[in-house]
Amino acid sequence: MRNFVRFCLRCMFRLFKVRFEMRFDLRDLPNKGVYISNHVSYVDPIILFAFLPGNPIFALHGQLYRNIWVRFFMRKADVMEYGNLDVPDLKNLIAKVDAGRLCVIFPEGRMTTNGNIMKIYESAGLIADKTNSPIIPIWINGLQYCRFFSKTGGRLPHWYFPKVKIVVEKPRPLKLKDNLRHVRNHISNEIYMIMRQMMFESMYNPKMTVFTQLIKAAKIHAKKCFGLIRPKVLEDIGRKPKSFKDIMLGSYVLGRYFNKTSVYQESIGVMLPNSVAAVCTFFGLNAYGQVPVMLNFSAGAQNIVSGINTTLVKKVITSKLFVKKAGLEEVVKAIEENGTEVIYLEEVAKKISLPAKLLALLQYKIRYVPYKATPDDRAVILFTSGSEGAPKAVVLSNRNVISNVWQIASFETLNRTDVVLNSMPLFHSFGLVLGTLYALYQGAKVFLYPSPLHFRVISDLLYELNATVMIGTDTFFRSYAKIAHPLDFGSLRLCYAGAEGVKLDTRNLLNERLGARLMEAYGTTECSPAVAGNNMVFNKFGTIGKLCPGMECRLEKVDGIDEGGELVVKGPNVMAGYIMADNPGVLVEPHNGWYHTGDVVEIDDIGFIKIKDRIKRFAKIGGEMVSLKAVENMICKAFEGKDEFCCGVVAIPHENKGEQIVVVTNEPTLTSDMLHDFIRKNGYPELYMPRVILYKDKIPTSGTGKVDNVTLKKEVLAELSKQAA
Repeated sequence: MRNFVRFCLRCMFRLFKVRFEMRFDLRDLPNKGVYISNHVSYVDPIILFAFLPGNPIFALHGQLYRNIWVRFFMRKADVMEYGNLDVPDLKNLIAKVDAGRLCVIFPEGRMTTNGNIMKIYESAGLIADKTNSPIIPIWINGLQYCRFFSKTGGRLPHWYFPKVKIVVEKPRPLKLKDNLRHVRNHISNEIYMIMRQMMFESMYNPKMTVFTQLIKAAKIHAKKCFGLIRPKVLEDIGRKPKSFKDIMLGSYVLGRYFNKTSVYQESIGVMLPNSVAAVCTFFGLNAYGQVPVMLNFSAGAQNIVSGINTTLVKKVITSKLFVKKAGLEEVVKAIEENGTEVIYLEEVAKKISLPAKLLALLQYKIRYVPYKATPDDRAVILFTSGSEGAPKAVVLSNRNVISNVWQIASFETLNRTDVVLNSMPLFHSFGLVLGTLYALYQGAKVFLYPSPLHFRVISDLLYELNATVMIGTDTFFRSYAKIAHPLDFGSLRLCYAGAEGVKLDTRNLLNERLGARLMEAYGTTECSPAVAGNNMVFNKFGTIGKLCPGMECRLEKVDGIDEGGELVVKGPNVMAGYIMADNPGVLVEPHNGWYHTGDVVEIDDIGFIKIKDRIKRFAKIGGEMVSLKAVENMICKAFEGKDEFCCGVVAIPHENKGEQIVVVTNEPTLTSDMLHDFIRKNGYPELYMPRVILYKDKIPTSGTGKVDNVTLKKEVLAELSKQAA
């Protein structure tokens, strides 16, 4: 009778577009084990009862166990009420599994309200550990969109009968460290990491491209209220919000126009500020198989022209209004003198005919993909910040960008109630992928602001937009916190800082004055950009969080550094390769897919990564390696609480000791005697004492707000040479 009931349920669910996939041979199913599944609806246990092989025990939390429909359809299943904090229930379940049974547990203990993984209880890990049983992860996708049975109403789009896919991954042992075996947080952490990896593997489709992912997002999020309302998902300072339909129509029109004079995978420069036009241009070029080269318009004419020549760009798309307001006339003149065609969007708009617009509407209706790009085709070319050397062109493929979007989504999921304020420039991977593409693909609204330096305006925009998510750097967040009203940050639920380390005083300032929780993430342009991050579930200050799912890493020994090593990473988000200025147009792929970050890190027992410094940010003094970041942190601590204090630390050659440390600051009270006294009183090494202290009113910074060490070092050398003369 039980098998007949399961057969009937399977037939019914398959009629309603439920698909079930086991990614291992049924013969490899263990006699005892623990199924762990995400929990998105009331129907979860019923579907698993219908499809899972064998006769597992279903350990259901009280709310689910008492549901009349769950009890009705699972009358023939082996069901028990289970409390995650109830010791007798735990012992009972351990005994049953140890006797040779499989069990199904929902470690979150409740249904998700946002589509992401919720709080994780350690009970599933305890059962697996005590019974020496493997973990069998399950991921249910689709039921979070169900109108009847989920709890995501208002946050995610709902349908009556959404497509549902259930994936069962192969059994894997629960690897607990012996010294942490009895630490509850460690056990729940391991379960969480398994589920997060499962989420990424199930949600990420390696066949998707940047443009087809936009089409899919539009299909899911473009309408609500029975298709009567089109949510506005993109807005800029022009204050004309756009829907997914508007974005795609603009993309089709612009892409088709530029395609007339371009060839497939041609590199085309884009020099536009954060705006709707820039996003439509980006998607339009991708739709028709061209490669947008995002030019850093703040880098100066020489660097821009160098980037154009490196990537063999023949035409650059910009705007007359932008050139005038940003004062880029000399840059445009240099581009034209280089023999590169400059195309203005204002002139393009005049040439778009009515038939072209009607064709774009037809393409939108049928979800037309002009060029069937492959995942390994180029999606975008960006440039490194050049904080430690000359900027390099970084080629990111469709696979790189899309995989990183879902890696980020496994940390934090956005929904249609979120408003993301993105002031990070689109020529920066942080602003393009995290601040724009990730948010749009998740159905959130994105407000694009052209500059992160307008601190008062941005603080006021947070209040006006009721923004819930904001990205930036430590420097910018500290500036916002100093002038913002406490209610400006009142609606924010996520604040992510990257590009530079988060300082303790910045974190405390946001928390105490504005009530905002600042979390640190880490990425590089070469990794599209996210590599690691903290989130609401696991957050440890002073670290960059845990490695993204789908990535692997190793630490390589660095001479002179005893603890930690250089972080070397590999994964689907690692770049296709570099294009160097001395070899234009030629792609240099990373060796065996591994990328050397150049950062010296330590990794603790439960996977949190702590950055010690850049390899190039060490000074070798008399054979001893001294971290310039540690010296900078020490000096900042000496002036903790002083609002306008700023400093930069560089190493320059020394004739006797190899190198010497130079500090450049805007604080005249920073003297050798004062610093020497601080070092002695606080127990810092004498090697941290800088040999030279210079004073400057303004220290050079990059577009992301961090100190430009290359320019600073040049200025220091010039100043010392001048003094010596």
